[in-house]
Amino acid sequence: MNAAKTSGRRGTWVTALCVVLLSLGLWALLSVWTNTPFAGKSPYCTYTLQAMAWRDGRVSLGQDYPWLELAVYQGDWYVSFPPTPTVPIYLLTFLFGSNVPDNLLIKVYALVGMLAVFFALRKRQGNLRAGFIALMTGFCGSAAALATQGAVWYQAQMLAFCLTACAVCLASEGSITVSLFLYALSVGCRPFNVAYGPLLMLIWARRKRLHTTRELARGLWKGIVLGLCVAAAYAAYNYARFGDPLEFGTNYLPEFMRSAHGEFSLKHLANNLRNVVLGGPLERGENGWSIKKYGFSLFLANPLLICLVVRFVLDAAKRRLNSVKCLCMALFLAQMFLLLLHRTFGGFQFGARYAFDLVPYYVAYLCADERRLSAWEIALMLAGLAFSLYGVSVVHIDNGFCD
Repeated sequence: MNAAKTSGRRGTWVTALCVVLLSLGLWALLSVWTNTPFAGKSPYCTYTLQAMAWRDGRVSLGQDYPWLELAVYQGDWYVSFPPTPTVPIYLLTFLFGSNVPDNLLIKVYALVGMLAVFFALRKRQGNLRAGFIALMTGFCGSAAALATQGAVWYQAQMLAFCLTACAVCLASEGSITVSLFLYALSVGCRPFNVAYGPLLMLIWARRKRLHTTRELARGLWKGIVLGLCVAAAYAAYNYARFGDPLEFGTNYLPEFMRSAHGEFSLKHLANNLRNVVLGGPLERGENGWSIKKYGFSLFLANPLLICLVVRFVLDAAKRRLNSVKCLCMALFLAQMFLLLLHRTFGGFQFGARYAFDLVPYYVAYLCADERRLSAWEIALMLAGLAFSLYGVSVVHIDNGFCD
């Protein structure tokens, strides 16, 4: 019995190591193909600039950086993104100063997230399948582009994925307090990730087999209090900058101030449905066909979301649904709808970048599903992997320098 347990643990850690090594190899290839340093500093180092301002006791940047998206408010310039990604950068500035290697840091976030996916699924899927799924969350889809460079937009999404994946893993193992704390931090990267909260609580409650309100309250209160403390910190920071506890700064971005309908609006929905739900990946130009550089169907760009939808449809048809699966799909659709209200859905990108926020729903769904990965899912993910690697090699933001 002890020998079997030792062998099982060894297999788990060997698989995890394979995920790490394969990831490093794929990132090395993408680094060469995109001419982007594997480590080092991104030219879009907004969070580093904010961290250095914090060290000087300021919440504003004090000057404009024209190549960055900055909020302009009362004659000063502010970071227009939620603050969580600045926290680890702030700590790293005491080692690296203003030269934090965010190109490397974003890969660390991705690795931690993928390993969290692996440990969340290994008991249900087995080591090999769980390792394969974990690797696909990082390379089959929009994530392949995100980890190539520690640009401000990419950093926020990858750290949100990392924190959300860890939260799902912990909830599935019955550790809800830390799960909810990490979830609250993820909202400080991507605010619409707030939708994951009820799902985490339900996953945990089913894992613990809790049914009464009293049992739920006893287990949840610490995590909820921690989450509210994090939310209060966001509100205080927003108020200190913009005099509004709910304003992160995007409403003061010049591009959205000039827009007739702002950053989020129902007016943007029809265009996004055409482009990032139903749109094909290719466009014809003067030099022939090429991959679209401003987004296409979020399902083609992120095949794991196809797997999620198909699994749900099959489960519904065969009456295999449970409360976690139903809530997972409902929240997935709700968050996707909110993202589709955004004016750009991520702007210049390979695929539909914002859709990467939805990938943890597939992981959460698998945590509540007894069935192992199907052959068609494996084939789809491998095809998506090849497409993503090729797509990122031809559609990526250029590297440069940051003062």
